[in-house]
Amino acid sequence: MNSFFIVYAHYDESSFNAAIRDTFIESANKAGHKTDLLDLYKEQYDPVFSGEDPDGNVLDHRKRIEAADTIVLIAPIWNFRMPAIMEGWIDKVLAPPWAFRFKQLVGNYGYPDGKLGEKKAIVFCTYGSPRLAITTFFLNLPIRRLKRGVFHICGIRKILYKRYFAVPFVEESRRKAFLEDVSKTAKKLY
Repeated sequence: MNSFFIVYAHYDESSFNAAIRDTFIESANKAGHKTDLLDLYKEQYDPVFSGEDPDGNVLDHRKRIEAADTIVLIAPIWNFRMPAIMEGWIDKVLAPPWAFRFKQLVGNYGYPDGKLGEKKAIVFCTYGSPRLAITTFFLNLPIRRLKRGVFHICGIRKILYKRYFAVPFVEESRRKAFLEDVSKTAKKLY
């Protein structure tokens, strides 16, 4: 059994991201896994970070991460990044000194020492663009930043990144195939 802390960021309940969320939760629960959902828009999460100490929401989210085996992020990619509400959540929750600290100076720089190394991560992202545009012209910037710039720094090395391209333009059969992939991902342990 696995326990998933799911962080969801889309404002529209009829979006394909909502279908990913619902499919993942239903499939994971049927497979005997435990799910804990954080819907950032429903919670009206404040993504603005101004250097303040962690508030009750941040501390609660960190406890929920500590109780989970796997962090699951579900969001669209807009302008080569996740929505601001998810980006702000990352900045506030997966922050030092809780998620990582800088260790030993190398030259004038420290290197990150991640504290979440026993965790795994799954990222589900939807794109309006076709795969070729993202992987060729824009060099997979979202996946690189999330894997290396967020999860690796926090010590998380087991990362599964699922991308669904041209979502607004594909046929219904293709969307069903995407959701079958979500279901399979939720059922298996990796």
